[in-house]
Amino acid sequence: MGCIFCDYLNNKAYIMENELAFAIYDNFPVNKGHMLIIPKRHYANYFDATPDEIIALNDLIKRAKGLLDNRFNPDGYNIGVNIGEAAGQTIFHLHIHVIPRYIGDVENPRGGIRKLKKPLIEYDG
Repeated sequence: MGCIFCDYLNNKAYIMENELAFAIYDNFPVNKGHMLIIPKRHYANYFDATPDEIIALNDLIKRAKGLLDNRFNPDGYNIGVNIGEAAGQTIFHLHIHVIPRYIGDVENPRGGIRKLKKPLIEYDG
């Protein structure tokens, strides 16, 4: 069975790239403009990325933000990585979500990604 992200790379169906990574729009976006930043090398876990790959991924996160700022004018961003099945990873080729956020897209955004599940200790920040 193939890898959907390796197929994107092989078909060059991406929005932007650098030597070690590329970016696409998410096929199942959380919000308008939701992008994925993906290494060209196939591996599942963020912690397996080389230092050079981390730099390349971060470069594309910043470039993606610039594109999204110009195209969609979001009010904020969430950046996230699911690592392992327990964390919700379903495609085991590393990908970083860059999710534009808009005022009013949820009733109460306070806490951001901390709202994944009921916390062990309530956050009051």
